[in-house]
Amino acid sequence: MEEQYTEYQLELENRIKNLMWTVSGDYSLEIKADVDTFLRSKDIALYDGVKQGAFAKYYDRDALSLYLVKKVFLQAQEAPLMTVAQMCIEQAVYQRILEERKGVADIRRRAYRDILEEEFTALSGNPLGHLKIALLKEGLQGTYQVPRNTRSWMEEIYSLSQAEDTMAIIRVIDRLYNALVEPDFEKRKGSLQKVLDITLEELTEYSWKDFLSEEMYEETLESYLEKVTETMTQMEVFQEEKEEQAPPEHSLQKKIVIVDEEALQKMYTYVERNYGITYLSPAEEKSLNYQLCRGIHGDCSLYFTEGILKHPALRNYQYEYARKQKDKNLFEYYDNHRVVKRNIVILSDLLKKAFVMRDEVQEVLSDRGTIVPSLLWKVGRTQDAKLFRRELKNDAIDFAVDVLIDASGSQRSRQGKVAMQAYIISEALSNVNIPHRVMSFCTFWDYTILHRFRSYDDDRSMNANIFEYITSSNNRDGLAVKAAGQGLLQREEEHKVLIVLSDGRPYDVVINRPNARNPQPYQGEYAIRDTAFEIRRLRNLGVSVLGVFAGEEKDLATEKKIFGKDFAYIRDIGNFSNMVGRYLLKQLEEE
Repeated sequence: MEEQYTEYQLELENRIKNLMWTVSGDYSLEIKADVDTFLRSKDIALYDGVKQGAFAKYYDRDALSLYLVKKVFLQAQEAPLMTVAQMCIEQAVYQRILEERKGVADIRRRAYRDILEEEFTALSGNPLGHLKIALLKEGLQGTYQVPRNTRSWMEEIYSLSQAEDTMAIIRVIDRLYNALVEPDFEKRKGSLQKVLDITLEELTEYSWKDFLSEEMYEETLESYLEKVTETMTQMEVFQEEKEEQAPPEHSLQKKIVIVDEEALQKMYTYVERNYGITYLSPAEEKSLNYQLCRGIHGDCSLYFTEGILKHPALRNYQYEYARKQKDKNLFEYYDNHRVVKRNIVILSDLLKKAFVMRDEVQEVLSDRGTIVPSLLWKVGRTQDAKLFRRELKNDAIDFAVDVLIDASGSQRSRQGKVAMQAYIISEALSNVNIPHRVMSFCTFWDYTILHRFRSYDDDRSMNANIFEYITSSNNRDGLAVKAAGQGLLQREEEHKVLIVLSDGRPYDVVINRPNARNPQPYQGEYAIRDTAFEIRRLRNLGVSVLGVFAGEEKDLATEKKIFGKDFAYIRDIGNFSNMVGRYLLKQLEEE
């Protein structure tokens, strides 16, 4: 009996697949037939199959499913988003199918009736469901009375019957979701362009297991993309994998994730493969982690590398991505090379002048040195023993500088500009022979990765490595500042300067070991206070710290909390050297 049922299922699956292949005209198309739906409603399953085939024929289904995944990554609610997508896709393909296959109208009509019969109660409980009911009823009756705002949304969906490309459908889905589900989505998370700008690397790093059944866990991003591709053309109410509803404040990036010991063993290998082999020995790495990963960073680790392009474990997707991003950074540099060169010259000249002034011999009165005859009258008449002239000479090059660059995902849209800023500073410091180190930082899982582009005493030619700057994941600013400061404090130079290029948004998803001591997410005031504390600690130890801010104006308040008055707000790279130069001159004058 079981064998017969399996054969029947296979027969149904083949029937649905043949229908999809026939409609799409592409027999190589990877598709999945929904046999379970067929057993409940033949017409719903057949109509879903027709739509899936038609969408693959007329539009780019991979592009649309990737958009949906990116929108969910930015914390859009999965179920409402899929419902909006389903309504839009159905309207986009129906007229096109009908022109070729008139019989589809009858299948559609029966599918509509079955959906209303099965899902009416579930649909009637929210505005999005009301919209879907209106579309279904109007499709059956020809006309259906609805409020004015519902009518405007329906008309926008109907307009997709003329959609020329996939992007037109994406725009409508995005607008409707933002209007009907999360009116403040753009304000909180960003525009459609920000959604589209999310990289595959970012998507790959995230665990999509919360959105998948257990049997799909192996390749999570691929599995989730496949799931979205299958469901976005369906008629039925989208069902989330888990029955339990997330709390209102739930978000992908804000939740705490606990990983087991087996996963921990894989972490290091993953970091090594995607960020490059470390330049530290196991003993050095262990020692630094013991010294620095304490307190609220007690469950964290530091990973020091010269990048995947310098020391790849293997040439994987991330290697190719880093290589392409380097090319993009260089292209932006070449496109702005005159501005960059001018900034380097200006900053170099400012520093040179400052050091010339420090080289000048300063004469002061002292209790020893060369006697000044005109002051001999003071002998026996005053307690002032300063009857001599001494020459004081400043040590001009008694400085060491660290440049620390935020390389988290929030800097993604500014990668080329940030690389140019760091390059300007490094070239100017090289021109006046100041020892300096340039590093970037980001946090993946419990690892804060410090990517060293050049070290203090490296040749000037190493400055070009800065264009290997690439962003990813999160940022545990406090720990990164602490690690950079530790290296700077070990330098013999009397005067030390730390320059931090950031967007003022410390933020790290907490990926903790079992029984973690610090399960609180590193974000908001908690993260700001920690970063500000590390800045103050370094200043108390004699390190001058400058924040170079190139983020959004709304984050200025955070930057002020972290750096106090010592930060430069860079609106235009053309003025970069003057802003940074003024601060460095101030430090030279005060020392």
